[in-house]
Amino acid sequence: MNKPGRTGLWRILDATRYSQKGLRAAWQHEEAFRQECTLAALMLPLAFWLGNTALERSVLIIPVLLVVIVELINSAIEAAIDRIGPDRHPLSGQAKDIGSAAVFISLLLCATVWGMLIIERLR
Repeated sequence: MNKPGRTGLWRILDATRYSQKGLRAAWQHEEAFRQECTLAALMLPLAFWLGNTALERSVLIIPVLLVVIVELINSAIEAAIDRIGPDRHPLSGQAKDIGSAAVFISLLLCATVWGMLIIERLR
């Protein structure tokens, strides 16, 4: 069953506008997103300097962007839970904690990949 709405190029343009709106909202309302974007802005150029091949550069870039992606998903989960209401519920807390854990694991992945490559360069 198809969803009602625009199709083709118009759907792509609408989706792009929604994505820009989401990025703006995350930047305005999520301190962690701003911090991770700032870190990404520093690390991405460094990846081009540190990596010797396209594969090495990709291996450095992907986990940095993954942190930003996971943070956006975590922020969306938190906003949806907060929308439900201010009441404390164990499942609401669990959902938020799991989203936070996903961000933490993505940060560990990023630190591990970068650390391994930096250690290799220093040897």
